[in-house]
Amino acid sequence: MTDFSHYKTIDVTRRNRILTLTLNRPDKLNAVDKEMHGELTRIFADADDDPGSDVIVLTGAGRAFSSGGDIDWMQEMIDEGFGQTAREAKRIIFSLLDCEKPIIARLNGHATGFGATMALFCDVIFATEEARIGDPHVSIGLTAGDGGAVIWPQLIGYARAKEYLMTGDLIPAAEAAKIGLINHAVLAEDLDSRVDAFADRLAAGAGVAIRTTKMSVNIGLKTLAGSIMDACLAMETVSNDSADHQEAVSAFREGRKPVFTGN
Repeated sequence: MTDFSHYKTIDVTRRNRILTLTLNRPDKLNAVDKEMHGELTRIFADADDDPGSDVIVLTGAGRAFSSGGDIDWMQEMIDEGFGQTAREAKRIIFSLLDCEKPIIARLNGHATGFGATMALFCDVIFATEEARIGDPHVSIGLTAGDGGAVIWPQLIGYARAKEYLMTGDLIPAAEAAKIGLINHAVLAEDLDSRVDAFADRLAAGAGVAIRTTKMSVNIGLKTLAGSIMDACLAMETVSNDSADHQEAVSAFREGRKPVFTGN
């Protein structure tokens, strides 16, 4: 079996043939920092290669799935540049799409920003009814360029996607399920049993057929991501250098509301 002990921000556990990857920065609501972002570029390929599993579950420790990007890391990217982050973001998205094993997103709490993007690129999504999902890149002065512009329109159509991406509004899980953004919104006390039952069903199924069906469906998504992600990430790189983004980061760190100037 694959040794995952070198991962510091992602906890890996096994139950029969099911591998659970847990984003593990609960004190920061599993916000993605530089170290976690780097580990996310490798974890899905390692999980796909693991001979001891057939199904992957992606979840978060504590009360959130992931709150998106870590605010201190955002300041570091402003100071030092966005290039490496952009390259890694593309690798993460394509590693999710290239992973042959089915990936179930278990949203134990809110999934926002890049956290939402990762969840939506999984194959089937279960969320507690208390969870909210959204991509508030614009609320911190950033382009939704790290995958949101790819996946949201495919799930809920362009009109709805543009509304949510341009406002950054968070969507209650029940509404997200109703409009097709996620698969299931369930009671918190039922989340484990529902995810486990679905994972067990896939693990007991015809593995080759399930994996190749997933990969067949993903052909279109990979083509789309390949055609637009470079441009999307270039736009996010530009917005990373904007005055509004710096204002948003500074306001968050100072505990006040940002005042945007449109620059």
